[in-house]
Amino acid sequence: MKRILSAMLLLSIACGLRGQTAPDAAELTKLLQDFLAGAGRNDAAMHERFWADDLIYTSALGRRKGKADILRELREERPPKPGDETTVYTAEDIRIQQYGDTAIVAFRLVATIDKAGAKTVANYLNTGTLLKRNGKWQAVGWQATAMPKAPTPTPAP
Repeated sequence: MKRILSAMLLLSIACGLRGQTAPDAAELTKLLQDFLAGAGRNDAAMHERFWADDLIYTSALGRRKGKADILRELREERPPKPGDETTVYTAEDIRIQQYGDTAIVAFRLVATIDKAGAKTVANYLNTGTLLKRNGKWQAVGWQATAMPKAPTPTPAP
C-alpha cells in the first residue's frame, strides 16, 4: 500500500511539472509578433526590448551571440536604400508552454525575402526561453534552426 501511495504521489508531482496552459499566451504571442515586425525593419528599440541582457542566442548558422552582439550588428548595418532587399518575418505554428514566470515559445519562422520584385521564402524552427522579470517578458535563450528546402521534383524520364 505504501508503494502505491508513493507511486501516486510521484506521478501527481510529475504531472504538476508539465507545462500548463499558458496564461500569458496572448501577451507572449503579441510580443513575438511585434518583435518580428520590428526585426524586419531592423528596429533597434524592439531588439532592446525583446532580448534580455543575459541572452544566449544560437543562430541558424551555428554562431553563438549575446544581446550586445545583436545590437552592435544592427548599428553596423547601413540604412536601406530604395530597391534594397527587404525581409518580412512571420510566425506560424506557435506553441507556448508556461511554467510560472518562465515560458518556452516554439514556432516556425517564415522569412519572405523580396529582392527586386523576386520573392523567396526561407523557413526556420525557433525555440526561445523567456523570463518574466519586473513584469516584463524577455528572451534569455534562443535557438534557430534552418529548415531544409523541399527537394525539387525530378522529372520522370
